Amino acid sequence: MQTQLAAEFKGTRAGEEAEAILRKCVHCGFCTATCPTYQLLGDELDGPRGRIYLIKQVLEGAAPTRATQLHLDRCLTCRNCESTCPSGVLYGRLVDIGREVVEARVERPKSERAVRWLLKEGLTSPLFGPAMKAGQLVRPLLPAALKHKVPARGSARANLWPQSTHKRKVLMLMGCVQPAMAPNINSATARVLDAAGIQVLVADGAGCCGAIRTHLGDVDGGLADMRRNIDAWWPLVEGLTSAGAVEAIVINASGCGVTVKDYGHALAHDADYAAKAARVSALTRDLSEQLPDIVPALSKKLHGTRGRKLAWHAPCTLQHGQQLRGGVERALADLGFDVSFAAAESHLCCGSAGTYSVLQPELAYALRDRKLANLEPAGPGQVDAIVSANVGCIQHLQSGTETPVRHWVEVVDEGLA
Repeated sequence: MQTQLAAEFKGTRAGEEAEAILRKCVHCGFCTATCPTYQLLGDELDGPRGRIYLIKQVLEGAAPTRATQLHLDRCLTCRNCESTCPSGVLYGRLVDIGREVVEARVERPKSERAVRWLLKEGLTSPLFGPAMKAGQLVRPLLPAALKHKVPARGSARANLWPQSTHKRKVLMLMGCVQPAMAPNINSATARVLDAAGIQVLVADGAGCCGAIRTHLGDVDGGLADMRRNIDAWWPLVEGLTSAGAVEAIVINASGCGVTVKDYGHALAHDADYAAKAARVSALTRDLSEQLPDIVPALSKKLHGTRGRKLAWHAPCTLQHGQQLRGGVERALADLGFDVSFAAAESHLCCGSAGTYSVLQPELAYALRDRKLANLEPAGPGQVDAIVSANVGCIQHLQSGTETPVRHWVEVVDEGLA
């Protein structure tokens, strides 16, 4: 796609990157067939090709409008279009650039600014945990819209952390919302890896991966989160502590994983952090990438998994963002689980997409119901659990079904118990 950047973008890092991405697009339209919002709305401007045109116009000097902002807001950044595109267009990076430019030029209504500020500051705050506990205490009294965002209290197993030490060690990101919303995911990860002879270490100074602030338009805040994590992890990456060097940074939330794997790109312009960020990205693994290594050890210790029925939902950040497909399903089957898949549209987003379900609830719940209809074609109760690999997807899907929705590592952990 021929592009003539406006003078203000020529020679800039963002402008040159955007131009290179735009020139790869041949506007074939294959992406519209796999775009969730286009499927729901049928509007060209609510599909990747239309949004690419909008971003191109802005970078060529056209003034963005509130409508431009709304069409970009409706994008889930699921990156399904990247998996579909025959030309290799990096749409996810392009839409991030477009949003940053538009955000600086189009003022949002005060109500929107307030909600977005509360999300980026509240979800990443140390007070989020206590607030979630308070919400769980009064959960039965909450209106449905709020109850959907407050999960029921977890099991006591969430507090059981293995005490064994092993020669093999990995670093794990606890996350910002996961310890409060689904704490058993982190402890189950530690127990499962422990059973395979791998010790999980945690750096107390680490926090949000940076995705929340970045996707809410606070790019500088997102980069600050990334730098803080690198500083917290670096002694363990370099082996500067008594624990020695870790062999990998393992992340059990695919939304965080896709962000940390991108640290090298996000901080490539930062002379103080570029090399460290690239090293961190190279060490980062989704938890599912450990499975080929640990399944043989786990299979000898699992009990009661044979025939247990699971429906697998692949998060977009896993199958499109990280391009990881098939690993979880194969491993669960090898461990004795009966794994089924969405009857159709397994590639489509469930509608969670980080804070999207709060900011775009109508579209998010329509996609949730569409996903659940494909995961449970015979209705709720036909499988023992729906399993996924991202806390946002898990909580969002759970709000629409009585079938338990779990992280896959939790069901493996139960088999070990």
